[in-house]
Amino acid sequence: MAEGVLPSQSLRALITSGGISGTPDVAVDQVQPASLDLRLGPWAARVRASFLPGPGRSVARALDDFQMHRMDLRPGAVLEKGCVYVVPLCETLDLPAGLQAAANAKSSTGRLDVLTRVITDEGVEFDRVPDGYSGPLFAEICPRSFSVLVRPGQRLNQLRLRRGEAALSDAELAELHAREGLVAGPAAISGGLAFSVDLRPAPGTPLGYRAKPHSGVIDLDRLRAYNRAEFWEELHGEGGRLILDPGAFYILVSREAVHIPPSHAAEMAPYLAMAGEFRVHYAGFFDPGFGHGPAGGTGARGVLEVRCYEAPFALEHGQGMGRLVYERMSAAPDVLYGAGLASNYQGQGLKLSKHFRDG
Repeated sequence: MAEGVLPSQSLRALITSGGISGTPDVAVDQVQPASLDLRLGPWAARVRASFLPGPGRSVARALDDFQMHRMDLRPGAVLEKGCVYVVPLCETLDLPAGLQAAANAKSSTGRLDVLTRVITDEGVEFDRVPDGYSGPLFAEICPRSFSVLVRPGQRLNQLRLRRGEAALSDAELAELHAREGLVAGPAAISGGLAFSVDLRPAPGTPLGYRAKPHSGVIDLDRLRAYNRAEFWEELHGEGGRLILDPGAFYILVSREAVHIPPSHAAEMAPYLAMAGEFRVHYAGFFDPGFGHGPAGGTGARGVLEVRCYEAPFALEHGQGMGRLVYERMSAAPDVLYGAGLASNYQGQGLKLSKHFRDG
């Protein structure tokens, strides 16, 4: 099998062969162009601290040390902001040798400021599944801005499987840009495709949103159900500058419209800490077909999930915020993002999660 990220058809084959299984069975619509949606299991354990099991220890054994109490999710349960929970996932892996995986939050999860990471037995890193792993998966969940109501089967995380070396070198990325047009105009390439923040929107248009500190609970099953103004403060321009408040969470948008061709996937990587005391993403997977028009790349802007640390920080229009690391697919997927899928963020600009309406 060719090296690269596994496409949708290979994920379905892995499910058929038993490399990925689930209780209940894995559903057809969990398979995305280059990833698999993961589902919450029946209970959540409130833990006193985030943890990694480490060599020789299972997540279940670690929970004996850290669990405070356990909640049944079947009738619905509130995960309170600022608290840490561990939830078993419905999916189990039995990966063949040579296959590894990485996890990330789904777009709507990140835009709600819900920090969620996948843990494996004997894991030494969050969101990383080692080569040939066989065992269960768990999600660590920590709501940061809003308390959330969750139920079994909800999908907060996604898994991307890779064989061999998938990431493009800078030279390969420059060649791909010359061929496919990953952004309009010249591409800034260094360890990936660099992108910056747009703080000069069209007149009358907000440049971003800041989460309000004292809001209600969000039921993750309710789409377009919540008044945006009750949860978010609309931000407007100050001459291309925005001062970030420590601890606050922002939804901003990239200045560049990016294109992910069908032959590739991408992952958003945060900028170096020396560029500013802020974190720039919680949900970082970009599927093949993102920003891809019928006649090739037209581009879609990336939403930036930003949290500031330590001290107020002045963000300027056009300031670098991160980079997209492009990865080759082992084969083009048989379905693309935005083509025949319920792709909520195709062609997006500045956009909150699908749970909010304008008024």
